[in-house]
Amino acid sequence: MIAYLRGRLLEKRPNQVIVDVNGVGYDIQIPVSTFSRLGDSGAEVKLYIYTHVREDTLALYGFLASKDKILFERLISVSGIGPRLAITLLSGMDTEELSTALRRGEVQRLIRVPGVGRKTAERLILELRDKLGPVDAATRAPAGIDEEVISALLNLGCARPAAEAAVEKARKNGAPEDFEPLFRAALALVMK
Repeated sequence: MIAYLRGRLLEKRPNQVIVDVNGVGYDIQIPVSTFSRLGDSGAEVKLYIYTHVREDTLALYGFLASKDKILFERLISVSGIGPRLAITLLSGMDTEELSTALRRGEVQRLIRVPGVGRKTAERLILELRDKLGPVDAATRAPAGIDEEVISALLNLGCARPAAEAAVEKARKNGAPEDFEPLFRAALALVMK
């Protein structure tokens, strides 16, 4: 699976780029937000890649920031939301704006995006609200080791708000700065 590409930008369109990586051109679908932040043709580009494989398709979706890729992956985890609609959502709103709209349950804001109807917006909110955490979490994003520990807890099936609270409490209880001791302390708190 391709997860990251670094190369030279050959062609650039609002929803697609071709990146030359050592003589191989990769055709990558992108949201408009990524397009607007890319340089001109010939510039070096670094993209986080989501590889979508189906019986009849192998498609690459690219993002400048890992948080955009993470949100994209959460969007396509919702029943009825495919990569094309997820790219449209990320093109219609930036990552922070979309995350906030989902956390707050702002159906009207979501249905302004082409291709998103009321039922789709409500399903997105229902399935993603808890995965994105509480509204006030948008103002403080954990970084570094804390985010790695939260990610590990999420992979074990913990809800994001519970994982964030456990890491915060483990820090207050004097857990070391290293990943493993912090992870063990936070996991113990989640398991209580």
